[in-house]
This record gives sequence, structure tokens and C-alpha cells, in this order.
Amino acid sequence: MRRNNLPELTDIHEAKPSAERQKYATGAHGAQFVEVKVDPDLGTVRVTRVIEATACGKIMNPKTSHSQEIGGIVWGIGMALTEATEIDHRYGRIMNPNLQHYHVPVNADVLNVETLFVEEDDKIVNPLGIKGMGELGMVGIPAAIANAVFHATGKRVRDLPITPDKLL
Repeated sequence: MRRNNLPELTDIHEAKPSAERQKYATGAHGAQFVEVKVDPDLGTVRVTRVIEATACGKIMNPKTSHSQEIGGIVWGIGMALTEATEIDHRYGRIMNPNLQHYHVPVNADVLNVETLFVEEDDKIVNPLGIKGMGELGMVGIPAAIANAVFHATGKRVRDLPITPDKLL
């Protein structure tokens, strides 16, 4: 830049989806399968196996993508079985504002997890064929757990988390 007496260098590039892309649904999608065991005396639910298959275009970094999917599964297990913000409605205070009282899944809560990627060569979404994963690994897990609990117990729980008092 000094050699050419340029104080700054500016490059402007504008990216817009192609008109062809407007004709297609280009989002990532997946399927989740969950196996649970429910203690009939205590009403406790344990997720014993999760298989998740995700189609999110070309996977650029399989290790990181796999870890992101596992994280989403753990997040979904927490949403379905343990995580709940308890509020004292008299005073509007959160009763479990820290990790001491707010229960999240730990290693012992996550048993057998398998994630699969269905690679797509989708040049319509973008030239590299990459789609965003984001929270895709999490959104179906609570519903899959609730369905597995229904199949195991015959009770449909629609208010998360699924706690023993809702099953007994």
C-alpha cells in the first residue's frame, strides 16, 4: 500500500441468493431416535441410547460437527428430563438461579450416543454446498424422548421436563 500511495484498501462484494434457490427448501434436516428406560416404581426416566441422523450439506469439519451434534443431544436430554426454571410467583424471583440448584445433564446421564451425517451435494444452497447446523441437533431430542416415554408408559407428557410426579 505504501508503494502505491494508498491510505486504505476497500473491496465491496454483495452476495444475494440466486433466483434458482427461491424455488427450493434449502434448510438442514434430521431424524432422532431415542431409547429410554422408565422405572415403574420411581417414575425416573433414563435415556439409554440416542441415534441422530442429520443432513446438513457438506460437512467441512466432521469432528467439530460431531461434537456439536452430541452437545445438542445433551442439551435436548436436559430440556426433556431435568432443566426447569423455578419461579416464586409471589415475588417474581427465580428460585434456582445457579448451577447448584438448576439441574443439567452430566456425563452419567448420557450413555450411548451416535450421530450420523447424510452428506449432500447441494449446489443450489451455495457454491460449497454447506448448510448451517445451529441448534438442529437439539430440537427433535425432547420430542423423541417424550415419545419414547409415551411408548414405554402409555402416558403422554406435554409439559417439560418429564419428572417422576408427572408419570406416577
